[in-house]
Amino acid sequence: MPRADEYKPLLLTTTVRNPERYKTLLSVLLAYNGEILTNEIIDKVIFNMVSKKLYVPVFVSRTPRLKEQLIDEGTPFSVSDTQEIIENSPQNHKEAGFDKGWPSRFDTFFKMAMELGFLYYAMNEPIEFSDAGIKLVKSIENEFVHLENQVFLNAFVKYQRVNPFRRVKNENKPLILLLQTIKELSRIYGETSAGIARQEIPLILCWPDDDYTALLKQISEIREEYNFAPSGDYIYEICKKLLGVKGPNAEIRFKKINILREMPDEFIRKMRLTGLISIRGNGRFIDNNTLEAEKIEYVLSCYATSIQQFSTARECYDYMKVLDMSLISREAVVIASETEKERLFTKWVNTFELDTIKNELIIVCTPHKSSQNEILKFINEPARLEFLAALALKKTYPELSVVPNYVIDDEGLPISFAPGGGADIVCHDNIGNILFEVTLLTGVQQNIREMPAIERHLKEIAAPNSFSVMLCPRAHTDTLSYSAWLRDCKNITVSVVEIPHFAETLGIKTSARETYFAATTPGKKRTI
Repeated sequence: MPRADEYKPLLLTTTVRNPERYKTLLSVLLAYNGEILTNEIIDKVIFNMVSKKLYVPVFVSRTPRLKEQLIDEGTPFSVSDTQEIIENSPQNHKEAGFDKGWPSRFDTFFKMAMELGFLYYAMNEPIEFSDAGIKLVKSIENEFVHLENQVFLNAFVKYQRVNPFRRVKNENKPLILLLQTIKELSRIYGETSAGIARQEIPLILCWPDDDYTALLKQISEIREEYNFAPSGDYIYEICKKLLGVKGPNAEIRFKKINILREMPDEFIRKMRLTGLISIRGNGRFIDNNTLEAEKIEYVLSCYATSIQQFSTARECYDYMKVLDMSLISREAVVIASETEKERLFTKWVNTFELDTIKNELIIVCTPHKSSQNEILKFINEPARLEFLAALALKKTYPELSVVPNYVIDDEGLPISFAPGGGADIVCHDNIGNILFEVTLLTGVQQNIREMPAIERHLKEIAAPNSFSVMLCPRAHTDTLSYSAWLRDCKNITVSVVEIPHFAETLGIKTSARETYFAATTPGKKRTI
């Protein structure tokens, strides 16, 4: 007999913790759009995912020869190595409607994407990508990066806890509940409000319905009693009451660390994807992004409605897949004024110590290593690398004009990395421009996707005494060869600098031009 629906804390997914991975995983499956989903198709998809190192089973880390190959993320495993990995990684997992093993694992990879309306699939039925899913995959390309935030916003404004994909009784829309609560907190506390405190987020995750006034009352009572310092045990006890669980089994089913730490972190990361949420107070508060005030009002006026009732998963998907074109357009990208961007950038330059920036640069380009910084951990890796590189340059070379082009919230923190059409970071000294382009790519795609754009950006500024610098975790040989060809055949300088070497140069008393001009191989430089 199936278990009855019950109240549960919000867990969007554990399989895909990093939201950045959705578009990459979907890009693999998109090749089979329109085809009938069979175990044979699943085998092909899994093979591609493992080969491209998008999913790395435990067997790899236990096999030194294979583990060593993880260093170069851009180079896929060979056919024989991929087959060996899959054969030695049986998946003891079963999902309804799918065979036990890899077919069920396939479902865990893509189920949340279906719940968000990006695609629909079922065994022996055609794989169907929605326009939203196709746009999300499209956001991989530099000139369409803005689509990622907009597609996730389009999904989360409609996403509700109770739906055919979940066996839960909670009836609310998490993003809407968050926005409404923050708006009311701002009304009550006025200028002293910084939004909702991080330790209050578990209440939203466990809240049973869409009554934000009752949630607001609960938060106000906690603040009156404990200000902003309630104990974790106190919040945990409230959450267990909201979930209707008690006794020793409650702590087994709903672990304290999950409710108080892991689930809130995941929730914040995914809500940040909408572009509507800012981080304040060094990571202690979550607030509405005032740069998107007009969009927030639009969302609340259109989507703070009653919960939809769906009888089938297909019916739910058909509702979720519809694009609201008021949210999906280039015009929807809000850019802060140059004066405000400069002020906020200076604030963060003064906030972070150089040693912290150096350490975080190494962390962000090290596979499977996560930042523990209460601010940086909520910024996705590509945007975080741009942010850290810009801070590092200004911190080390204060005489240098440093203008980063990532998209920011009202705190000056990146929401997404720089859109296509210009350099990631534009620097200017008393001689000319230095364009910095940053990437986490390490394989052959590093040259294919980055170098032509870098060459184009340098040509477009058409300024004398200017050059470009590519920052990357590891320089691919194709990238170095292309850099040398540009220098020798076109008299264009694109220095290629590995991030570990870049971190080492920070703090050295010399000019940026002397440090990075014509550093066509890591660790080498040539002054002019």
